Amino acid sequence: QLQLVESGGGLVQPGGSLRLSCVTSQFTLDYYTIGWFRQAPGKEREGVSYISSSGTSTKYADSVKGRFTISRENGKNTVYLQMNSLKPEDTAVYYCAADLTIYSDDVSTNPNEYDYWGQGTQVTVSS
Repeated sequence: QLQLVESGGGLVQPGGSLRLSCVTSQFTLDYYTIGWFRQAPGKEREGVSYISSSGTSTKYADSVKGRFTISRENGKNTVYLQMNSLKPEDTAVYYCAADLTIYSDDVSTNPNEYDYWGQGTQVTVSS
C-alpha cells in the first residue's frame, strides 16, 4: 500500500520552531496536492495547511496563519511544514496526505479527497 512518511516532530518549548517533512519513495509527489492535518487527544482531526501540485497555491487554517509555512521541493520528493512561534495548543499528531491533482492549482481541504496518508509524527509544545 502506498504510504507517506512524516518526520521532524518532537518536544519544543512555547515560542520554538520545528520543521516537519513529508516524503515517499513509492511515487512522485509532483502530481499531488499535499495537505498537513493534525489531531490532538480528544479532538477531531483538523486541516492545517495545503499546497497544490503546481506549488502555486497554498492554504492555511486561521489558527496557524502567519506562523506556519508549507513548501515543496519536488526534486527531493519532499513537502515541508515550517512551524514557528509554536503554542501549547499546537500539540498534536501531525499527518501529511496526498491528493492526486496533476500539476493543478486546486487545493481541497476535504480530507476524504486525499488518497494516501502517513502514520503521523508527534509534536508536543510544552515548557
